[in-house]
Amino acid sequence: MTVSLCVVGSGPAGLYVADALARRHAGARIDVLERLPTPYGLVRAGVAPDHPGTKAVTRQFDRTLARPGVRFLGNVTVGRDIALAEVRAAYDAVILAAGAPEDRRLGIPGEDLAGVYGSGAFVGWVNGHPDHAALAPRLPGPAVAIIGAGNVALDIARVLARTPEEMARGDLCAHAARIIHAAPLTDLWVIGRRGPLDAAFTPAELSELGSLARARPVVESTALHEPTPTEAMPRKTLEILRGFAARPDAEDAPVRIRILFNAAPLAIEGAAGAVTALRLARTRAEDGRAVSTGETLTLPVGTVVSAIGYRPRPLDGAPLDEARSRIANTDGVIADGLFVVGWARRGPTGVIPANRADALAVADRVSGWLADHPKGTRPGPDALDALLRQRGVRVVSRADWERINQAEIACGDMTGQPRQKITAIAEMLSLLDDTATEA
Repeated sequence: MTVSLCVVGSGPAGLYVADALARRHAGARIDVLERLPTPYGLVRAGVAPDHPGTKAVTRQFDRTLARPGVRFLGNVTVGRDIALAEVRAAYDAVILAAGAPEDRRLGIPGEDLAGVYGSGAFVGWVNGHPDHAALAPRLPGPAVAIIGAGNVALDIARVLARTPEEMARGDLCAHAARIIHAAPLTDLWVIGRRGPLDAAFTPAELSELGSLARARPVVESTALHEPTPTEAMPRKTLEILRGFAARPDAEDAPVRIRILFNAAPLAIEGAAGAVTALRLARTRAEDGRAVSTGETLTLPVGTVVSAIGYRPRPLDGAPLDEARSRIANTDGVIADGLFVVGWARRGPTGVIPANRADALAVADRVSGWLADHPKGTRPGPDALDALLRQRGVRVVSRADWERINQAEIACGDMTGQPRQKITAIAEMLSLLDDTATEA
């Protein structure tokens, strides 16, 4: 009997697990469901637009979607167009790979003021994600506070600091470019509540700050006196930070990226409903925690971006483990025949390659479960197709996606960029209907 499997989510984790399962189960029918008309998840909508090389992994994902038996079904939302219970009834096994798309809140006064944004929404905006394309964040300048000490915080600072000429090589969306390049920004604060040893920057991301055309990184030298390298903070990272602290030209740069350690957000202050300042508590390390010293400082800023992590969206039939910002699971198993992979499984940690190892481990669990249970007894893709037709869902196929892809590349050719993304789902679907009529 033919095995039928369904992967919900077409980001790195979902496509890695689909590829692994296709290799393990010859002849299997594997459907990859995606709520957007476009695949690739955070590779398309989360990788910084000035890192086009990182997005080259999509070539591997294209090969997965082209495998015999593997289908891409875009514009299908589990929980809206079809219930998870219905998907489970149709397939032998279901693997959730929808990531953790919701920003965690700061939980401090003032975070609902105009000018406060989560990093997921902000990065989605610069990348043209349909959920966030209309964000149009306030960037009145001259200062922006980015709360978080990881690569996402550095990505945001770097994109705000780059010149138009530097960004031209990437796929920064035109709507974001207009606002960013017109913003009168001089100081970008990257703020970690703990010390440098607890920062999650990778050396490659951190070192990029030292080669920007008009911006210079600024680091408090006093924050770097005591730390010694650890497994969490490699020697290279500490060397880069100390090099930044020793640069004599940083304060005179047109734009300064100020990395501030041992500062925890207390409140966001505002006037007339908009951000005017961020109040912070200075902290010290105590038993692995950031404890207030009693000293406070206030940064005059017009924008605050919180880069403190993400959480999955709730889904009936897949309860959340709120404390760990993930779907509740045991080693990737949610329930009988229901699995989870990627950030939705382990929480929002790790870069793209980490999802491959995760996907291989979960694929092993799926294969082990299939070996011990009847398979090929469910109606599979045919049942899903019938339900979606009955409900009038406009499913986007892999061929449809390629038409969207080619249209975006053609728009990019006009501006000298790899692509200009179509940011509205309705526009994508209209393009498909128009090309179908022409054919």
